[in-house]
Amino acid sequence: MIKNCDIFKGEWVPQQEGRPLYTNKTCQEIHDHQNCFKNGRPDTDFLKWRWKPYGCELPLFNPLHFLNIVRGKSMAFVGDSVARNQMQSLMCLLSNVPVDVSYLPDGKTKQWQFTHYNFTIIFFWSPLLVKTTESIPKGPLRWPIVNLFVDEFDETWTNEIHKFDYVIVSAAQWFWRPSMFYENGKMVGCFDCKDKKVKDLTLFYGYNRAFRTALRAMYGDQNFKGITFLRTYSPGHFDNGAWNEGGTCTKTKPFMSNEKKLEGFEQKFYLAQLEEFRIAESEGKKRGLKFRLLDTTQAMLLRPDGHPGLYGHPPEENRNVSDCVHWCLPGPTDTWNEFLLHILKMDSKRSSEGNH
Repeated sequence: MIKNCDIFKGEWVPQQEGRPLYTNKTCQEIHDHQNCFKNGRPDTDFLKWRWKPYGCELPLFNPLHFLNIVRGKSMAFVGDSVARNQMQSLMCLLSNVPVDVSYLPDGKTKQWQFTHYNFTIIFFWSPLLVKTTESIPKGPLRWPIVNLFVDEFDETWTNEIHKFDYVIVSAAQWFWRPSMFYENGKMVGCFDCKDKKVKDLTLFYGYNRAFRTALRAMYGDQNFKGITFLRTYSPGHFDNGAWNEGGTCTKTKPFMSNEKKLEGFEQKFYLAQLEEFRIAESEGKKRGLKFRLLDTTQAMLLRPDGHPGLYGHPPEENRNVSDCVHWCLPGPTDTWNEFLLHILKMDSKRSSEGNH
């Protein structure tokens, strides 16, 4: 393994052997809307690719390597349904190992305990990462409007975070919802609120600041000693219109890197995350905390074939809406956890070298 290889830059190459690492029958954690085969997806070619970084190999996920590194530790995923997609992929990759499932005292937050390894995984639902409330809009909006308190913590997860050794933060899609922005308790503007008296600050105002606040939850908490991962934006692939305009994703193989560029709002999402990550990384260093980038954007930009599309719901529901945002399980998301394992290996190797 080449130490200085950038595992996030590369191409998808065909791989028949060893893929997939589980099936939709061996894993109980796949939600129906990602269970593409159960919903009738006829092709399997999208499973037969692996990510090949330029200049080195990314090994297949090895459950025992992973569990030995995280023995005695705990891992929290924080974010939206795509964050949960990664957590479910990890659970599936570990599905041969016995696990106990329970709930936190709130009755909603599920946790999985691998008792033999004394390792816990938990998922915190926080699609906007910060404190929010909803209000019913007056006027033309059909959706409830989100009140986004961009500088205040979502305490459902930030109050628990000091208990975790690894925290993986990611979010994006929910920032498209019409929002009112509050800072220092005062309304400062909105996104898509259709109110001429309120300045439209665009969704990026909320997005940038929400990430800033979420990452501050880690470096600002004196009791938090863990490693924070920021998983970068996962692009959707709608052709012929947006999700609500009949957009579809019917491609059956990956793009090559010279066929597809990150641009427009997706590039803005990605660059905003990089900017907030750098700020948090330098703040964290002052306290000896590690921040790691789980840079999935380029790899996923090239995978238009990995979404549920029309197979995100049972055929009898006959809905004509394609899911080109989430990812089939098994599928390309499994590579995110290969990235994660690689980073954990590198970190544990550095720690053991530092101890000698």
